[in-house]
Amino acid sequence: MKWKGKDLFDLVCRTLGLRETWFFGLQYTIKDTVAWLKMDKKVLDHDVSKEEPVTFHFLAKFYPENAEEELVQEITQHLFFLQVKKQILDEKIYCPPEASVLLASYAVQAKYGDYDPSVHKRGFLAQEELLPKRVINLYQMTPEMWEERITAWYAEHRGRARDEAEMEYLKIAQDLEMYGVNYFAIRNKKGTELLLGVDALGLHIYDPENRLTPKISFPWNEIRNISYSDKEFTIKPLDKKIDVFKFNSSKLRVNKLILQLCIGNHDLFMRRRKADSLEVQQMKAQAREEKARKQMERQRLAREKQMREEAERTRDELERRLLQMKEEATMANEALMRSEETADLLAEKAQITEEEAKLLAQKAAEAEQEMQRIKATAIRTEEEKRLMEQKVLEAEVLALKMAEESERRAKEADQLKQDLQEAREAERRAKQKLLEITTKPTYPPMNPIPAPLPPDMPSFNLIGDSLSFDFKDTDMKRLSMEIEKEKVEYMEKSKHLQEQLNELKTEIEALKLKERETALDILHNENSDRGGTSSKHNTIKKVPTSSPRQKTYLHLSPQSRLSQVLFMW
Repeated sequence: MKWKGKDLFDLVCRTLGLRETWFFGLQYTIKDTVAWLKMDKKVLDHDVSKEEPVTFHFLAKFYPENAEEELVQEITQHLFFLQVKKQILDEKIYCPPEASVLLASYAVQAKYGDYDPSVHKRGFLAQEELLPKRVINLYQMTPEMWEERITAWYAEHRGRARDEAEMEYLKIAQDLEMYGVNYFAIRNKKGTELLLGVDALGLHIYDPENRLTPKISFPWNEIRNISYSDKEFTIKPLDKKIDVFKFNSSKLRVNKLILQLCIGNHDLFMRRRKADSLEVQQMKAQAREEKARKQMERQRLAREKQMREEAERTRDELERRLLQMKEEATMANEALMRSEETADLLAEKAQITEEEAKLLAQKAAEAEQEMQRIKATAIRTEEEKRLMEQKVLEAEVLALKMAEESERRAKEADQLKQDLQEAREAERRAKQKLLEITTKPTYPPMNPIPAPLPPDMPSFNLIGDSLSFDFKDTDMKRLSMEIEKEKVEYMEKSKHLQEQLNELKTEIEALKLKERETALDILHNENSDRGGTSSKHNTIKKVPTSSPRQKTYLHLSPQSRLSQVLFMW
């Protein structure tokens, strides 16, 4: 209840082990306005909420000009890293997309250590917030694509410790235009709305639409005095020739906050340009010693790691050689077993060869006996050969006799053919003579119409009738059947072809362009829709199949009848 702001602040710093306390402060909010806890004023005397718990935020109030030179303790670097990273992700500090990816890679190095493909597999950054939402929404890229690009840079940071990765992060971030700047809305004498920026280098006047490039800057070493009266704030330059800059803020509380930041930044600005205090020198010496100790520790760990890796490689090599020797021993055993098996096979083959030699000797003896038997048989064969030659001579004599008989019979056949030819010639002459006698008129004709023959008189029309009867009953039936068969086959083929055409037409109907149809196409479609066609084949079918004249021809002769049937077919 009686603690002042300094008591609470010192307790927090001791808890954190923080000695560079001049950069930090305890922040709270009053009616949407940021305020800092005063060190010489009681905590509960501030305009804080009386409801418990009372919330303060331990944050960096002032920023260094060069983080690498000014931030001595590792805890100080870590706190600045966390605060600047949050401001970039919350877009309170503008960061270009490519710089955002690079900063994200250092943040991953600080959190996960060196990149290991076997551990840091695809998707290990899925739950991490590493890029501002503005950058993510600016590109049509998936989270996997962003992770791939961050990981590519992350792999290049191998060997950096956490504090080194965080310091690299701060070194890049301190070059951003909005780094370490506190912005306040103000108005000049003309009532123009402007922004006042307070940082480690001085005061800057910005256009409200452009927080990156100031319109006017007042470095701390060129400012003689800063003061405020109610809502009016006055900046007096060191050069008296330069006009005094005055502006108005929205609230008196804002002017108080501006003055606090100006005093603190100005004091740090002047301290940097002086020799370090004994406390800072001691801290830097301790930091150097700690850094050297950590460096030696890292080197020792690196050597141990290298030795361990070499030992593991040696062990792997020995295991590999042992495995190789085992494989060679196994192969040698297998080769020995194969050799023993080969020796057994060779012994068996030798035994088989010996038995085969015995069999061959036995067969040779049998062959000798067979030769003696053949020689004895050859003597008997000579006698049989002589008898066969005698039988061959007798057969040749018999064949000669049969040839003579065949020749005699051929001459007789020629003679018979000649007699037959003469008989046929005599018959032909007799028929000719009989025809002349029968066709000779008995008495001269009286008029052009011939007289009818007596019924009992022979006539050659009977021969024609008989011929006509034979042709009509045999050839005509066969011809009609063939014509009918071909007609049926033709109708079946026509039906199958029509079905195929209809199927094709149905398939391509959907692809037809109606506007490209010709007049003939239209006429054809109309005829098809009516269900009939006017082809020349249909016209032929309408002609009568016979006429009185054709019927007369059919009664004239068999040859005329056949010609007419073929014509109709």
